[in-house]
Amino acid sequence: MESQWPSCGRTLATRLAALDYEQLPASVVDNVKLFTLDTFGVIAASARAPGMDALMAALTEWESGGCATLLLNGRQVNPVSAALANGAAAHSLDFDDQHDPARVHAFCVILPTVLAAAQAHGHVSGKTALTALAVGVELFCRLGLTCYNSLGKGWHPTTALGCISAAAAAAKVFGLDAEQTLNAMGLAYVQMSGTTQFIADGVLAKRVGPGFAARSGLQAAQLARHGITGPARFLEGKAGLFTLYERGEVSPEILLDGWGERWHLLDLSMKPWPCCRCTHTAIQLALALRAEGIRPEHIESGVIALGQVNHQIVGAPFLQQHPTPTVHAQFNAAYAFAAALTDGQVGIDSFTPQQVRRDATAWASRLRCEVAADFPATAVPPARVRLQMTDGATREITSLTMKGAPDDPLSTEEVLTKFRANLAHGWRTPSARVGVLEKVLLSLEQQDSMTLVMSLFVACQPGGQSS
Repeated sequence: MESQWPSCGRTLATRLAALDYEQLPASVVDNVKLFTLDTFGVIAASARAPGMDALMAALTEWESGGCATLLLNGRQVNPVSAALANGAAAHSLDFDDQHDPARVHAFCVILPTVLAAAQAHGHVSGKTALTALAVGVELFCRLGLTCYNSLGKGWHPTTALGCISAAAAAAKVFGLDAEQTLNAMGLAYVQMSGTTQFIADGVLAKRVGPGFAARSGLQAAQLARHGITGPARFLEGKAGLFTLYERGEVSPEILLDGWGERWHLLDLSMKPWPCCRCTHTAIQLALALRAEGIRPEHIESGVIALGQVNHQIVGAPFLQQHPTPTVHAQFNAAYAFAAALTDGQVGIDSFTPQQVRRDATAWASRLRCEVAADFPATAVPPARVRLQMTDGATREITSLTMKGAPDDPLSTEEVLTKFRANLAHGWRTPSARVGVLEKVLLSLEQQDSMTLVMSLFVACQPGGQSS
């Protein structure tokens, strides 16, 4: 692998450092702004998410002040603490974007990194922030596509690959040259971590993973900025990413081909429901069946067929009394299907402990999941449901597409509706303040400084004061 792809990391760093705002197509700028707005909304909605208060307390216990903002309470802390906390908040509801083929959640890592880096650096314009976001997210998508079965090996690619992408984004904010950018990514690789065991165990560490990636990437860029060197062959070396983590199961050409011309970030999906993306087609199928008049009392048993990797992530039996019900339910196709069919909708409140443990969705335990031999192992969208009805009939329904993906995207109005609902859920923000923030985020390239964005977001909190 090393001899086949010599200097892969160095070539990548050169291209990252060379890209500037003027090279971003209008479609990329518009997409980045829309996903930035969505991520801010998801962060606001996380204000009451399990574990967030504890995380803020844990991080601020050792802090006496700093130059970066904890977005959930407005407190100033060290930039790496802000990156960690804000990254965790952005992922805490599993309502953030995903690149389905790459299987990475991008903005929950890259936006907190860029915001913390911008506050650490000082005066950073909206154009610079947009460029850093585009660079970090595009690299993230390409790394996920290059390491196409990282999740299947047990890695959580958002956490694992996110640190390298975050380092690249922070390097762009700091204005690092190609050599410094290479060092930043190499130093991030040295800190690389993140497995799917937290999904299997249903624990809150799942939310913190993107925060770890953002923190590590930002710290790496800061070290590189001050002359600390990292492994130049962090990708292609004998102990580099391709061999050590991915066991040679990679498509490295995706990382470099068409850089600056082909934008994989345009293929990002925006989530309509706050749970693992692997469950979303099952939700769609449940809503379609409900529209036909089918209700839980009509179902004796059922089978949800998924691709191999999806089954690995969300195919476990539903346990109504699971010790961590929220995470368990968000990563359980049977529960997601049952909640959608029972209620006719799935929202943030569908995953509270009270809702997960209620009697109305206990019938999810009558559903089991299986691997579908005719679905590609790593494909995200496909799902099939076979139901045995109480009257003896059977019903089968299949979908190969998912709402929110590029082939069935949320409309701009749907994105704004989600954003407004998330601000209302988390903070009950008055519509006037939401409107001001919305307008600024959608004109980010016109902003002289990211300071206004941060102050407007904090002002949306209860008791917040507008700037």
